[in-house]
Formats: sequence, C-alpha cells, structure tokens
Amino acid sequence: MTMNEYINSLKGKSIGVLGIGVSNIPLIRTLLDHGLTDITACDVHSEEELGEAAQEFKSRGVKLQLGPDYLEQLDFDVIFRTPGLMPFDPHLVHAKEQGSILTSEMEAFLKICPCRVIAVTGSDGKTTTTTIISELLKKQGFRVHLGGNIGHPLFSEVEMIQPEDITVLELSSFQLHSMDAHPNIAVITNISPNHLDKHLDYKDYYDSKANIFLKQNKEDRLILNARDEMTPYYEGMSAGNISYFAREQKVTAGVFSEGDRIYSVEPSAEPQLIMSSTDIILPGVHNLENYLAAICATRGLVTDETCREVAHTFAGVEHRLERVRVWKGITFINDSIGTSPTRTIAGLHAMKKKPILIAGGYDKGIPFEELGVEVNKYCKKVYLTGATARKIYDSILNAENRETDHPPVEIVDDFKNCFHAAVSAAEEDDIILLSPACAAFDHFKNFMERGKYYKELVAEL
Repeated sequence: MTMNEYINSLKGKSIGVLGIGVSNIPLIRTLLDHGLTDITACDVHSEEELGEAAQEFKSRGVKLQLGPDYLEQLDFDVIFRTPGLMPFDPHLVHAKEQGSILTSEMEAFLKICPCRVIAVTGSDGKTTTTTIISELLKKQGFRVHLGGNIGHPLFSEVEMIQPEDITVLELSSFQLHSMDAHPNIAVITNISPNHLDKHLDYKDYYDSKANIFLKQNKEDRLILNARDEMTPYYEGMSAGNISYFAREQKVTAGVFSEGDRIYSVEPSAEPQLIMSSTDIILPGVHNLENYLAAICATRGLVTDETCREVAHTFAGVEHRLERVRVWKGITFINDSIGTSPTRTIAGLHAMKKKPILIAGGYDKGIPFEELGVEVNKYCKKVYLTGATARKIYDSILNAENRETDHPPVEIVDDFKNCFHAAVSAAEEDDIILLSPACAAFDHFKNFMERGKYYKELVAEL
C-alpha cells in the first residue's frame, strides 16, 4: 500500500488522534498536508500547556478535545492511539465495540513502508541492538531509516523512503500491543518482567512482544535469544525461519560466542569465525549479547569485515553506560536507561570495580529481590532516592547474602542531594554509577531528562 492509497482509505472518515506528543504531532501535520480535514486531536493537557502545537492545529481546522475527560467521547471512524494508552483501556474498548478502527502512527507506517524492515523488541538492550544494526547496515553502504522507540517518527517521511533502503525499528510492548506488524526480520533480545504497572499482567506483557513476529511467513526471519526462558514459548508461535544468538552456547543456526570468539553457523554446517569479542569496545557481557543479536539480524546483508569495523569504532548510545567525566579521580557513568532491575544488574556486571550506585525512581510494580542480591555482591556503596527507594533498600538489607552494614545503603529524598551525598562519599579511583533500576516518571519526564540532569550535576562540580 502506498501513502496515497492509505490516505484515500481515510477520506470521508472522522479521525481521532489520542495524545499530542512526539509521534502524533508530525502524524497530524502529515494527515493535514495530504488533504484530510475531519481530524480531532485529543489530549489530557490544556490548550495552554500544549502551547504552539495546539495553536497550530486550531489554525489549520483541527478540533481539540482536551482535559481530564478527553477520552469520554471517542466517536471516530479511525483512532490513532499514543503508545502509552493501552488498547484495553475501557474507553478504547468501548470505541472499538462501536465500530472504531484502532491504529497508531507506527502501525500505519508499517502498512505503507516500501522497503525491508528489521524490527527489534525485548526487555533490555533494544536501543543498543537497534543502533548496532543501523550502524552495521550504514557501514555496509545501505541507506537506513531509524525509528520507532528510537530516532524519530517515520510516517511523515515515508514518501522519501526508497525500496532499496532498509528501515530499522525499535518497538516497545506499548507499540506492539494489538499491532498488526510484519517486519521482514524480527529480533527479541530477551524477556523479563517490565512495565507491569501498564500491562494487565506479565503474560500480557510478553504476549504483546510476540506481535512483532506473529504475522511473519516462511520467507521472514525471527531472531531469538537461545538462553532466554521465553524462547521455547515463542518458537511454538512462529511461522518464520528462526535463527538464534547466544553467549557461551552453540546454536544450530545463527550467531554465538565461545570464549573470546564469535561464530556464525548455518544448519548442518560448521561454524565460521566472524571476529573476536575483544574487538568490541562497548563494555559488559550484555553488550556482547546485543552485538550477537545485531550480527545475527544482519547476516547476508553485511560482511564480517564490516562487523569488525563497527565493533572497533561504535562507542555506544547516550544514557547507556555513558562515561560522563573524570573529576578528582572519580569516574561518573550515566546509565539512566537502567529502568529495570535486570538492566541495572547488567550495568553492575559491566563495571571493572565495585561502583557507588545511585538508584531508585518510579514504581513499575517490578520486584527487586534479585537486584538486592546483586547489589550486595557488586556495589561499594548505595544511595537511593525516588518512589522506590524504600523497596530497594529493603531488598538489599533482606537479601540472603547481606553482610552487616556492607555495602552501606542510604536513602536521600531529593535526587540532587542524593547525587551530592554519593560524591561526598567517593574517593579517588571510585566509580559513581547512575543506574536507577526504575523508570523516571516520579520526578522526570523520561530517562533522557534524568540522564541529562545527572550530567548537568556532574558538569557543575
């Protein structure tokens, strides 16, 4: 389907766009630019809070439905939801029962994207894996379009995408929930409990991830983590060709590491050496796994030499174990992307020595027991803040491997005060690691804002 065909399918229909934010603002502009007029933009914020976007849309004839009751009247033929508004919301359920078609900016893009699509999801490592895939393809000479949960919205740019290009998407469980997606190559990095404050339950969370491959056929590829406990579940649901990646475990088809060697293997063939894992400059075994997934996804598209070149030069993504500064011999690392216990644990394992950890934030309903055990093993000191501070504190002190007063743990109410408490406790050669194990919504808009504030505090020292 082309953009013109898609737009023609919307003509004569009333359109409701839920959420006036990063992805939906360019969506509304594109729909307007293509001649659609019956558009209502709905948002919980007031016209004053929305500012210029609200004024622009009013001037272009868009109706505004704003405020706390913005979901009460969803009598539209087509509804574009924002990712954070789940399709099982009672207002959306009622709208569907009344005949509304529920979609999203990303789902619309996938319907009309003219080129091959590689899509990545998972609980941890999505952004880094997606970025590595993009870097591998660009180094090989492909024109790459990066989007989804990373990069920028692509629906408004689809007419500039050529059939020979490749689109690489990071897709969250929010985006995938109820999505009719059909990527040519789908990657699931790993699965662990996450976003349980938004999903109905854990099953709802990992089932939403499956939507990344359920519409695939035998000509498509699914990349799974051979070491992940959810892999057998997904195997039984897939109609595509499955390849695997694994650290320290041979696979029958895909990419794996053994010692410091990385191999690819085809069914019924001998493994072929690609490169050494020591070529990868990103620290941590979790980043080795991200590379294995990315290399597996791009087999047949990029050469081994390209894999080695990218491994030698790619220094990582902002807010992901980002080395910020060395001040008075203290190294500051920003891992604000650590929005789950498993991600923070991976960050702790990547450190060359026990760090002083700053953690805590918004409560997503995820248990912290495993984090407590790992913190006791791998941290020198711990400073906690935010809504989950007490829960994490209790998980550390109640862990079975807890030694008396080791590591020291302190709760500090304010993020800035927590940062300075960690700095005051640090000595030369120490590492101060921000890896909250939680989302940022208790005090910040998102993990990026939290990471930037941390970097500002470091810069002010």
